[in-house]
Amino acid sequence: MLLWRHYDRERGVLSVAFPSPGTGQHWELTSRGWVGLIRVTPELMLALEPRIAIEDLFGMLEMADGLQSFHFLPGLVHGDSLASVYERLAAALAEGVLRRAHQGLYGGYMGHRERLPFVRGRLLLEPGEQQAATLGVLCDYEEHTVDVPDNQILVWTLWCIARSRICGERVQPLLRRALRALQGTVTLVPTAASACVGREYGRLNEDYAPLHALCRFFLEHSGPAHQRGDEAMAPFLVNMARLYEQYVAAWLRQELPTPWTLRVQETVVLRSDADGDAESGVQFSIDLVLYDGDGVAHAVLDTKYRPLERARSADVAQVVAYAQSKGCRRA
Repeated sequence: MLLWRHYDRERGVLSVAFPSPGTGQHWELTSRGWVGLIRVTPELMLALEPRIAIEDLFGMLEMADGLQSFHFLPGLVHGDSLASVYERLAAALAEGVLRRAHQGLYGGYMGHRERLPFVRGRLLLEPGEQQAATLGVLCDYEEHTVDVPDNQILVWTLWCIARSRICGERVQPLLRRALRALQGTVTLVPTAASACVGREYGRLNEDYAPLHALCRFFLEHSGPAHQRGDEAMAPFLVNMARLYEQYVAAWLRQELPTPWTLRVQETVVLRSDADGDAESGVQFSIDLVLYDGDGVAHAVLDTKYRPLERARSADVAQVVAYAQSKGCRRA
């Protein structure tokens, strides 16, 4: 019932069929293109295994999530299950955090405006009568702190992994040690996976880049249920259709020679409505559009993560419509 409520009705991860003559009076669970691990109760975990090899799944995640910069990943993928790979990645993140905590956490200066009994930083002048009516002086000052977003991303990710209870007795203590190394000085702030992207790194925090790449991997595939509370289920889930689309886009961007370019999820308005309002007309969101050096659309590409002996009529109609909307002959 928990799976039906949270992962069928709310998220569309599973199709849950109730016991009936059609199912032989059994519960019947069918994945809707997702793989991963769902902690249903403290005693029960459901594994949605991929059809491809674990190493191939990780290779797609590595390219799509930008994990290539994580220099000690190659030896981590020799696992025979999703749980073992998840554990190895979690251990790698925890070890990286502990190493950085031992060296000293990256910090920054935070501005404060406060009334103090002494002058600190810059004194702010006030009208004489207001200053006489209050004790202390108003000051602007900066204070060095490690409670900055770079570290908040790490502590939130470690907390989410530890709470999922996917990791076993070997890795869970390592996660707790890494959490303790941060929690005394870094605030636990709910953080989205998007916060790990586009960050600026310099000489003092360049080693945070691979750690944040791992954090993005965990946060992006941890589902929307990671909020503070007592909810039983904390999933690790990968949408294979979406992952395959991201993987193909990342691979093409890496391999395309100059001057070819690629646009991902390009929106095209097929027609406007009767009043000429494009927003309420028919729109396409094309997975990939390949452009030549003159900025002319050369081909449209639509990714399908499923075994096909031949293209379905609906798939052909879809890419033909995409190609016509972009004025190109290749799809």
